[in-house]
Amino acid sequence: MRHEYRYCPNCATPLELLTQAEDGGDKSRLRCPACTWTHWNNPTPVLAAVVECSDREGRILLARNAAWSGRMFALITGFMEAGETPQEGVAREVIEETSLEIDAVSLIGVYDFQRMNQVIIAYHVVAHGEVRLSPELAEYKLYAPADVRCWPAGTGYALADFLRSRGHEPQFIELPRRG
Repeated sequence: MRHEYRYCPNCATPLELLTQAEDGGDKSRLRCPACTWTHWNNPTPVLAAVVECSDREGRILLARNAAWSGRMFALITGFMEAGETPQEGVAREVIEETSLEIDAVSLIGVYDFQRMNQVIIAYHVVAHGEVRLSPELAEYKLYAPADVRCWPAGTGYALADFLRSRGHEPQFIELPRRG
């Protein structure tokens, strides 16, 4: 979740963009001039899963978020919970959102998604069972790896790397320009 801070959460003083010496040199950040609290605005880690259904000929499950307009299908994603490893978190997210049983989890890679101030930690998750979607997801589709189309953004690059690792040259879709 992104926070747009305007006031100090410690003392309610309006924050100011102040430059201060840090380890890497001078850095401008939102800071409290009264109590010196700093809004670091560090990226949020997000977990993403390329879900391969072992009992469906290795097809890849992509899902459409219920909050999204349009017909975009994407990876299963979610936030880590305190006290869990990234591997545990991605397995939990897949179980919560699809009801599938997890057979294996392996790291694909780490990707930046600066537009949302996130770092995506992507995993290949092998799973099986009956798909029952959580209310967060509106629908899902199963794709043969050769038929998947990637998108030019964080999780789309993770999917492309997964496909390359399986001997498939990824094909990318063009997203409409944001304006």
